[in-house]
Amino acid sequence: MTVHKIIIDTDPGIDDAMALHHAFADERLDVVGLTTVFGNVPVKTATRNAIHLTDLAGLNIPVAEGAATPLTIVPNPHADFVHGVEGFGDYPPQVPSREKDARSAAEFLCEVTKANPGEIIICAVGPLTNLALALQHDPEIAKNAKKVVIMGGAVDAPGNVTPFAEANIWNDPHAAQVVFDADWEVTLVGLDVTHSVSCNMDDFRDVTKNSPDIGKFLEQVSDYYIKFYTENVGVNGCYLHDPAAVIAITDPEFFEVKEAPLNTILEGDEVGNTIADPAKNGRPIKICFEVNDQGVKDTFLSTLKKADARRDARRSM
Repeated sequence: MTVHKIIIDTDPGIDDAMALHHAFADERLDVVGLTTVFGNVPVKTATRNAIHLTDLAGLNIPVAEGAATPLTIVPNPHADFVHGVEGFGDYPPQVPSREKDARSAAEFLCEVTKANPGEIIICAVGPLTNLALALQHDPEIAKNAKKVVIMGGAVDAPGNVTPFAEANIWNDPHAAQVVFDADWEVTLVGLDVTHSVSCNMDDFRDVTKNSPDIGKFLEQVSDYYIKFYTENVGVNGCYLHDPAAVIAITDPEFFEVKEAPLNTILEGDEVGNTIADPAKNGRPIKICFEVNDQGVKDTFLSTLKKADARRDARRSM
């Protein structure tokens, strides 16, 4: 069995919580740390939430706080109406068990990849500001990281915050372009595929039968999330945006990709739009455009059913 070492850059966020608990429960993933960024919630809230998620999973891994604002643009409003003011719907804010890492997210990303050259996959499921800042802090991270997997973008699909833009790219389009232009391997898991994969409340209730603690948490926060989708999107369930990016690391056979350099629109009505440009002189991005939706969903749910058992195994060590 291949075990992938990963750092997850995140802005928890309900689907971030789903992705993190999936990653914590998957024995094929070794999550060596988390970095936090503004997006669904302010960055300090994201850090608090990320530490709480590690607490629920029985993990004592570093959580390094990152960017509070985009590189250039005026910050967009946080997505309170989707994720709730505290990030987890109606779930009350929790007091973290420990302090955040002393390093910034950019420092953490650079130092850990440098200490483990060619071994660490960076999985970014929020705005890409921390990755852009890491490239500024130490450009060698592009060589030291094994690859980057991003939940973001809408290349051939419509956006989810505007007709053109996906939320993570829209929140910092300049950072996205810095990351796309860097000399490292990038896979983009965007709305072209994530809008094909969804779960409903019955799915989360089924997880709770097998993992009554972590499952119950996910069931509670998902209820808020699914109500948003039902009332505003017309979907009786929720899309697995961030979990799909994690699953693309362990199960790449579920995804079909095409390769092309990407341009991000930086201003105007289409700001945040991600456009494939085969004529551009740049490193091609692996763009996911087809997905085995049932394979992703089944992997997500079957892994979460083991979440409590994985936590208990950690606590017994």
